[in-house]
Amino acid sequence: MIGLLAAALAAQLGVQALRRADPAPPPELPPAPGLQALRLASFGENEATARLAMVHLQSYRTPDYTRLLEWLGEILALDPRSQYPLFSAARVYAENADPARSRMALEFVYREFLRDPERRWGWLAHAALLAKHRLKDLPLARRYAQALQRHARGPGVPPWARQMEIFILEDMNELEAAKVLIAGLLESGQLTDPAELRFLKQRLEELEARLSQH
Repeated sequence: MIGLLAAALAAQLGVQALRRADPAPPPELPPAPGLQALRLASFGENEATARLAMVHLQSYRTPDYTRLLEWLGEILALDPRSQYPLFSAARVYAENADPARSRMALEFVYREFLRDPERRWGWLAHAALLAKHRLKDLPLARRYAQALQRHARGPGVPPWARQMEIFILEDMNELEAAKVLIAGLLESGQLTDPAELRFLKQRLEELEARLSQH
């Protein structure tokens, strides 16, 4: 069945065989085929076809990022439960020496996170860390952390992910904003974990002490 799917995908999308005997450099990444074309090529085997398409993408060493991200978006739409496209965007393509390409990949992760925050929060948390440490862009890191705090509220999201914005605000020396954020979280009634509540109350007291010294 997988062999048939590979053949169908090649026929529908005009891709080459996954294993190439030709040692020449890989060709230019073609335009993304469109979700409908992928579905037609899958014959109902969406998960298997999505995996094959991801393997195909990895054969391109320096792909056009606009086309690459279109491919990733269509593959993710074909199999929304897959973590593979987001893993590739966050851990492979975003960790690029070119800041412009890295930002494109991070924005892809952000957009796709908003479609399914409870399942995809981990990739946006990684994006926030990359923005902070690799790109040295604290406003961008805060934007991602803020999205986590606002949208990823399920029981499977750990406290540290929801609290990322607080630490980034402190790094930005936005102590008053961090104080307001913590106070809002405490007053919202949404937090039930005693350990998390204690931690935030302690953090609030520390911020108030620091602010009083200014």
